[in-house]
Amino acid sequence: MLRVVDVHKNFGGLQALKGVSFEVKEGTIHALIGPNGAGKTTLFNIINGFLRPSSGEVYFLGKKITGLRPHKIAMLGIARTFQIVRTFPEMTVLENVLAGLGKKIYRSAGVFFQAPKRKDKVEKALRLISLCFLEEYVDNLARTLPIGLQRRLEIARALATSPKLLLLDEPASGLNDQETSELAKLFMKIKESGITILFIEHDMRFTMSVAEIVTVLDYGEKIAEGSPEEVARDERVIEAYLGTESEAYA
Repeated sequence: MLRVVDVHKNFGGLQALKGVSFEVKEGTIHALIGPNGAGKTTLFNIINGFLRPSSGEVYFLGKKITGLRPHKIAMLGIARTFQIVRTFPEMTVLENVLAGLGKKIYRSAGVFFQAPKRKDKVEKALRLISLCFLEEYVDNLARTLPIGLQRRLEIARALATSPKLLLLDEPASGLNDQETSELAKLFMKIKESGITILFIEHDMRFTMSVAEIVTVLDYGEKIAEGSPEEVARDERVIEAYLGTESEAYA
């Protein structure tokens, strides 16, 4: 579904990505992990068009998307969420998801029930809200929700664009154990609906429980890839996260 080929990214004298290549297969849950500063979010920003690579290419469903604007890439079927939650705080949960469907929002969402086409949009939004376990918060303003619910709201809004590939940047960040468990269930429901997931995460217990394939970056380079079990045993991965013995005692 997604193919990243020899991607480099420089910011002046800083080389953030150094020849990264990997593939995401359709229908999988694929994790992208690595220590802070490894280049994970930079790679996400290149995939969805926020940044252009210094060199290298990105392909989605066989089509080269390198350099396309974010809205063009979204129209092709790639949606994303962000490391820092970016809901529309003064809009309700329903209005946030309707915005993802491309509807202009008014202070009263009742306007959407006045015509069949608008009613269809609301029904779709409500289905996504239910999918993300948010049905009891439909009329709550986004800013009143705790961080865990806001993250699920972001996912519901991203799903409203009908993506084939969903990019999630640290979706478990700041969540408690119950919220993380609910997020894992949501991942399974999204996968069952036919959507492929590529996500960045620092919560290793969560990552190893839901990911089928894990790609590991360190200092802008891919150092390992495989099943969670294979990656967990990789000496390069262990060193990247824990450091060498000499570094540990420095």
